[in-house]
Amino acid sequence: MAAELSRDLETMPKVRRKSRFFTSHFWAETLWAFVRAVLVLGICYIIVYPLLIKLSSSMMTEKDMYDMLVKWIPRKLNYESIVQNYRLLYGFMDYPKALFNSLVLATTVALLQVVSSSLIGYGLARFDFFGKNLLFALVILTLLIPPQMIMVPLFLNFRFFDFFGIMPKSVNLLGTYWPFILTSITGMGLRNGFFIYIMRQVFRGLPKSLEEAALVDGAGQFRTFLTIMVPGAASAMLVVFLFAFVWQYNDYQFTRMYLSNTAPLLPFSLERLTRTFDVEQYSKEYISILNNTGMIMFITPLLLLYGFLQRYFIESIERTGIVG
Repeated sequence: MAAELSRDLETMPKVRRKSRFFTSHFWAETLWAFVRAVLVLGICYIIVYPLLIKLSSSMMTEKDMYDMLVKWIPRKLNYESIVQNYRLLYGFMDYPKALFNSLVLATTVALLQVVSSSLIGYGLARFDFFGKNLLFALVILTLLIPPQMIMVPLFLNFRFFDFFGIMPKSVNLLGTYWPFILTSITGMGLRNGFFIYIMRQVFRGLPKSLEEAALVDGAGQFRTFLTIMVPGAASAMLVVFLFAFVWQYNDYQFTRMYLSNTAPLLPFSLERLTRTFDVEQYSKEYISILNNTGMIMFITPLLLLYGFLQRYFIESIERTGIVG
């Protein structure tokens, strides 16, 4: 018993040292978690701040806009006034038709960009041919060139479209969805260079042994691409689809260039708000409320889309390694 007691007394300082070390390590982790939470909340606030401002403004009345004490929360929530604002814009924007057309256009463009980006990225990642590096450099160059520099050539190309001079008479494709379809399926759509880069990097990271095994089993190159490579790059394809959908849904420059601004699309309906409401009939403050209400109606589908797909989107971002 004496020997065991002396052995326990010898080990007690070590236990104290370990306990002290554990306590300092615990507080260090706690402090870092607190600092990290503050940083994340600050960044989130900066990003969400404009949305909160517009949401708060859409629930205000004209009296709240004149009240200097009202900043975020209206002095009195008037549900009838809020419903009236949304109902007014619902009819003015022709919201169901404009939303349907915008969703169809954005979905079509996103799907075509996924197909073209996957095919081009797979070719750049797996095949060796003359001018491969130069072609990839040109793809990267499309990310550096401002879109304003190519707007005039694109406009003239689709205004007098003759398919490289093969057609005997040029065709005017402006005012139709064909410019979006042709640019997307040929890998020249909005931000398509970025999507090609993503797919190339993903296909380069997939093991070649799977592809070689499929070729040995008698599968052709195209079948190998569909059955082996595409399932392995599904997460990256989801990222490309979501990015392409959001950018096309929010695009105004190219959409206005290809289509008339009277087309029933949400960006055009939102833009007409500032030009239609007469200042003599509505005050500037109320027009500001209507603008913010329209922006909330415009961005709500994107928020719902992200809410349903956020889990898959975050997992896809982690797997593809997109940072920054």
